[in-house]
Amino acid sequence: MNKFLAVLAVAVLLFSCKSKAIVTGATVPVTYLKSSKIIANHYNNKSDFSTLYIKADAKYSDDRSSQNVTAEIKIKKDEQILVSIRFLGITMAKASITPTSVSYYEKIRGTYFDGDFSALSQWLGTDLDFNKIQNMLLGEALDDLSKGKYKESLGEQLYRLDDLANNNTKKTFYINAGNFSIQKQEITQTAEGRMIQVAYSDIKEYKETMLPGSVVINTFQPKGKSVIDLDYNNITFNEALSFPYSVPNGYNRIIIK
Repeated sequence: MNKFLAVLAVAVLLFSCKSKAIVTGATVPVTYLKSSKIIANHYNNKSDFSTLYIKADAKYSDDRSSQNVTAEIKIKKDEQILVSIRFLGITMAKASITPTSVSYYEKIRGTYFDGDFSALSQWLGTDLDFNKIQNMLLGEALDDLSKGKYKESLGEQLYRLDDLANNNTKKTFYINAGNFSIQKQEITQTAEGRMIQVAYSDIKEYKETMLPGSVVINTFQPKGKSVIDLDYNNITFNEALSFPYSVPNGYNRIIIK
């Protein structure tokens, strides 16, 4: 369970070829656009809310085991994310993520982690921060696309943006040619043999923003692969939410080196 939450807390706490079918509606002619226009259209999508509540079915699997749980995700936009993992209605783990800190605990082993993103980034093999985790849950680009340079291509109703930065980390973003939502994003570190992939489906448009109905997060590393499959069942915006979090007494702290 602690491994599940570590990945979910940072991924919801990364990244299957198992990704669900992309729903784009009826096939219509698509205009070829330059990367700058694609990015501008992506950021023209509305994102206007203060809080977001998501209840989801969550499945975690790796090379050795799998678990089915429910996840309650509360987001105070740009300020805090609180994730509660429950099994048969009992809270088994909880994580609190802010722009400066990551903390989680799990009941099975009675352990907790309290630190910043640097330790978890090193452990999981990709640079992380609060905005990337928030964007991943909302179905938005992990990176600020307006700050990079990309080569664009078009195929199967999707715009593909490949990061032109000449370094070990390769980033690719697949954007729906109809509504300019993110359908899939990949980060690959070739030298380290790591890859993170996030795929979205069932994109729904609300008055506040667009959100995916399903998020599939895959991580590939030399030590193995893992998959988190989130199905959003209940979504509400702009409610007054509480974010209670405290580590129970007697838990042992995990130090990530």
